[in-house]
Amino acid sequence: MAPRALLATAAVAFFLAMLLLAPPLQAASPPTAAEHDIPAVFAFGDSTLDPGNNNGLATLVRADHAPYGRDFPGGAATGRFSDGKLITDYIVESLGVKELLPAFHGSGVTVAEAATGVSFASGGSGIDDLTAQTAMVSTFASQIADFQGLLGRIGQPRAAEIANKSLYVVSVGTNDVTMNYFILPARTGSFPTIDEYSNYLIGRLQGYLQSLYELGARRFMVAGLPPVGCLPVTKTLNLGSSDCNADQNAAAERYNAALQEMLGKLEAASPGATLAYVDVYTPLKDMVAQPQKYGFTDTSRGCCGNGLPAMGALCTSALPQCQSPSQFMFFDSVHPTQATYKALADHIVQAHIPKLIN
Repeated sequence: MAPRALLATAAVAFFLAMLLLAPPLQAASPPTAAEHDIPAVFAFGDSTLDPGNNNGLATLVRADHAPYGRDFPGGAATGRFSDGKLITDYIVESLGVKELLPAFHGSGVTVAEAATGVSFASGGSGIDDLTAQTAMVSTFASQIADFQGLLGRIGQPRAAEIANKSLYVVSVGTNDVTMNYFILPARTGSFPTIDEYSNYLIGRLQGYLQSLYELGARRFMVAGLPPVGCLPVTKTLNLGSSDCNADQNAAAERYNAALQEMLGKLEAASPGATLAYVDVYTPLKDMVAQPQKYGFTDTSRGCCGNGLPAMGALCTSALPQCQSPSQFMFFDSVHPTQATYKALADHIVQAHIPKLIN
C-alpha cells in the first residue's frame, strides 16, 4: 500500500469516535419487552456501532485483536472498538430484545438472529463515499443495501412488519469531517469551507435516511458530531496540548445545528416517522471538563497506549495498558471504554426510547 494510503487509513481510525453519546444521568428503569413493540434494533454508521463487520476486510480499521475486548464476556476481541460492550449492546439488553447486537457480517449470524437486530456499521465509514473508500471499509450505501437484502431473505409480510416497528440507530459523519477536512484535506478543493462540506454531508445523510424510510423504517435515533477538537488524538497531534481545538469544535457545533434542522424538516415531510436527534457534543464536552462528575480519573489519554496515538491496528498488547479501564473515558485514542458506553446507554434508554415506542 502506498505511504499516503497507509497514512489515510491509519488516520481515519483516530476519528472513529463516539457518535451515539448522551448525558449520563441516573440509570433508568428500562421498558420491558412487554411494554414496547420494538422487535429489532438495526444500526448503521461507523466504529461506535461496529461490533465486528470489519473483521474480514483488508483494512487497518479493525479491533479483532487484543487488548480490545479485555472486559467483554470471556475476554474476547470481537471487533468492537472498546474494552467491552457498545451502547447498542446495552440498548438491546435493556429492551429485552437480546443480550448483544451482533455484526451482520459476523460468523454464524442466521436470518432468524438478524431478524431481531444486527449492526451494519463499519468502522472508518462515513457519509462521503471517499471516507469509506480511503479506509477500505463499507460505505453507508452498501450498509443500506445489506439491510435491504436481509429484508428480502426474511420475506413478506414479516419483513414489512419488522422494518416498520424496529428502532434504527445512526452514527456517522465524524470520519468525514476529521479526516477529509481537518487531517487529510482531500475535500478542501471541492468545498472551500468546512460549512460547505458539512452541508454536502447533511444532504447526503438526508438521502440515506429517506432510503431507509422507503424500506419501512419509522423510528430513528440520529447522533450528531462530538467535540472532535477534544479527542485525545487531536490533542496529541496538537503537540500534546491539554486544550481542545476551538475551531474544530465550533465547526462541529454548526454541523449539529444544521443536522437538527434537517431532521426536523425530514420528520415533518415523512408521515409516521420519528427522527430523534441525539446530542453527543454537550455530554462529551462536559465529561472532558468535569471527569470526576462521571467517575473518571483520566479523559485525556486512552487506556491502550496510555498517552500514545493508538487505535485500530495500532492498538496492540505490546503498548502500555492502564490497569483499570473503567476509570478512563477512552479505551484507545478515540473510542470510549465500556464504562462510558454503559453510563450513556442508560441515559439514552431513559431519554429517547419512551418517545419511540407505542
